[in-house]
Order: sequence, then C-alpha cells, then structure tokens
Amino acid sequence: MTKKRIVTDKAPAALGPYSQAIAAGGMLYASGQVPVDPATGELAGADIETQARQVFENLKQVLQAAGADFGSVVKTTVFLTDLANFGVVNDIYAEYFTEPYPARSCVQISALPKGALIEAELIAEL
Repeated sequence: MTKKRIVTDKAPAALGPYSQAIAAGGMLYASGQVPVDPATGELAGADIETQARQVFENLKQVLQAAGADFGSVVKTTVFLTDLANFGVVNDIYAEYFTEPYPARSCVQISALPKGALIEAELIAEL
C-alpha cells in the first residue's frame, strides 16, 4: 500500500511532526484540526461557536485538497474541553454533515493545543 501526504495552505499547518492528512488504501485519514485561522495562525475566536465553525472549515479544506467532501466521511472524532458545549457543537456539526451521518465519537479532554475548546479528526473514503 502506498501513502500520499495531503497538504493545503487553506488549513493550518501541522503543529508538530505529522501531516494534515494521509491518503492510503482508498481512504483519507485527517489529523485533528484545532480552530486555528490559517491566515493568522491564531485561534479563531474565544467562543465555542466560532471555534467549532473554524474546525469544520479547516477539515473542509483538507477534504477538498484530497478531492473529497463531507459526504465522503465515514467516521469523526470530536474532542471538547467541556461537554457542556456538546449541544452547540452538535448543531454546527449538523450544518456540515448530511444523512447518512458518519459514525462519531465525542469525548471530553482536559486540554487542547493553543488553549482551543474543540478539535476534530475524520476518516473519509476517496
């Protein structure tokens, strides 16, 4: 199996030694995206609504760089620093995904890079 690195300047650059996404075996494995505005390198807002929208916009750009879209997504994982934000994030999530919705996990964690409130990763068919 061959791996292809997927990279776009329309999403934030990796914050460490990893790729924005890898295409392999007909699948796309996108690394977690935090709500960093790729134009500024800074967090997009301090509220969960702004940050969640930025995360999904970043993922949208990674998907497009691989020739995919949200309809291709089969699995997502959402990380929140406060599960009290689940309802707000769920509503925003529903703006990006349609039925049949991908499988999803959502967990609360203690902290995220840059003090972000949310991070999300996904797996999609190519």
